[in-house]
Amino acid sequence: MRRLRYQVAVSLDGFIAGPRGEYDRLVSDPSIDFVALLKEFDTAVMGRKTYEEMKAQGGDGTLTGLEVVVFSKSLPPTTAKGIRVTREDATEVVGGLKKQQGRDIWLFGGGVLFRSLLDAGLVDTVEVALMPVLVGSGVPLLPAGSLAKLELVDQKVLPASGIVFLSYRVRTRRAVGVKIRYIKRAKSKATPAPGKKKRRAS
Repeated sequence: MRRLRYQVAVSLDGFIAGPRGEYDRLVSDPSIDFVALLKEFDTAVMGRKTYEEMKAQGGDGTLTGLEVVVFSKSLPPTTAKGIRVTREDATEVVGGLKKQQGRDIWLFGGGVLFRSLLDAGLVDTVEVALMPVLVGSGVPLLPAGSLAKLELVDQKVLPASGIVFLSYRVRTRRAVGVKIRYIKRAKSKATPAPGKKKRRAS
């Protein structure tokens, strides 16, 4: 069965966006390979606020190479290339998607959708990019609700930016955890062996 993965950036004080839903306070790092990350999924699901914030930043709400499903009770249902807006129950739709063949499903945001799918027992992994910033207020990683125990599967630290990647498996799920494979390796410069000198061109 396909995994539903909550993969998200979060501030040190637990916010995935600012007070108005903005993402401009998050830190970037050139060693993050977003192309490789996107290839791990073929579908993304998100809530209305996340979708509208993406559009407010100049996008159309789509993600390259992914089919996007937006859950909203207020937006009119629409279907276009790469995106579908629906008023259907998120737990039923996502439950059906997980039974289909394909790559993993990216739970793109936000926290309210995460909470509903977590409580429904549909979330397999929680993968956070912990940002070295204190936002102070905003959209929380997860609204209040029931307890969920996690198991650490992998971790990566990016010293240049201070970002810490943490990948957890939800213990109540039988799904295999996710290794972090979308970090570019630093290019190492070849150095001569001890006692040997480079020859000069004659």
